[in-house]
Amino acid sequence: MSEASFDVLGIGNAIVDVMARVEDDFLVSERLAKGTMHLIDAGRADTLHRAIPAPIQRSGGSAGNTVAGVASLGGRAAFIGKVADDDLGLLYLDDMRASGVHFATAPLPEGAPTARSMILITPDGERTMNTYLGACQMLGPEDIDPLVVEAAAITYLEGYLWDPPRAKEAFRQAAAIAHRAGRKVALTLSDAFCVDRYRAEFKDLIGSRTIDILFANDLELKSLYTTSSLEAAVDAVRADGLLTALTVGGDGAMVITAGGVTAVPAVPVTEVVDLTGAGDLFASGFLYGLARGMPLGAAANLGTLAAAEVIGHIGPRPTAALDELARAAGFMI
Repeated sequence: MSEASFDVLGIGNAIVDVMARVEDDFLVSERLAKGTMHLIDAGRADTLHRAIPAPIQRSGGSAGNTVAGVASLGGRAAFIGKVADDDLGLLYLDDMRASGVHFATAPLPEGAPTARSMILITPDGERTMNTYLGACQMLGPEDIDPLVVEAAAITYLEGYLWDPPRAKEAFRQAAAIAHRAGRKVALTLSDAFCVDRYRAEFKDLIGSRTIDILFANDLELKSLYTTSSLEAAVDAVRADGLLTALTVGGDGAMVITAGGVTAVPAVPVTEVVDLTGAGDLFASGFLYGLARGMPLGAAANLGTLAAAEVIGHIGPRPTAALDELARAAGFMI
């Protein structure tokens, strides 16, 4: 097996995040249920976008955030995702490349515009999200570059990709290419509701070893194994023998293998400003560590450090150089 040119390749929804601080009254006036995430159509996306006060527009999407974090740690990162040939698509392309991520997926020349997610942050740090998926749903097998997949030590896939049928085909194709090249494949469950929709299929991905590494939070893992007990869910994934990186909020994270469970504490945060991207950035640290051959506990430490940085400010991507923070904290890097 040749040496990898990329540490991590992320494949996911290319979404521009439109973020704003709002008061609870704004949510009431727009008839938005606080703390929820809804999929909306293009018309509602335009109306809400115009109504948002002082929006900040930045590239987002779960896997996109993760590979941006890998690049901030000093890693070699790549991304496959679909944008449209429009202003937001150009913004996404420029942001990814400026962060040091290789991104060469051909934009959609016509049809649906680039995806956007309106993320409204109330004074308590709670997020209310309204997402228009647009062009990112058009990702298909033809967008999977075999050379990029073969060159990545780990290919990281979003559970959200399991919604559009052609993206699901792209997901399976990328996993097959990676395994033929002797590389690893990781999956993030993305959302407990996503797990509810595709529980049987996700379990099949685990049982068939289509994936080698699983990322989840406590709610997602409990949903996967249909239990209200975190201990039971951990025991179940251990029995399945899959390397699992589990985030448990303020309690930090657990690394689960067939041989046991390693708990890693959270990195203290002065103020929680915005929880957007916390799980995505934990994945960036853990994946970077794995790709560089670090012990599992050290990789998880990098994940908690990256998550702590991103929740200290608005936005789903690091604003400080994560490699410098890691060295200052004495973490292996």
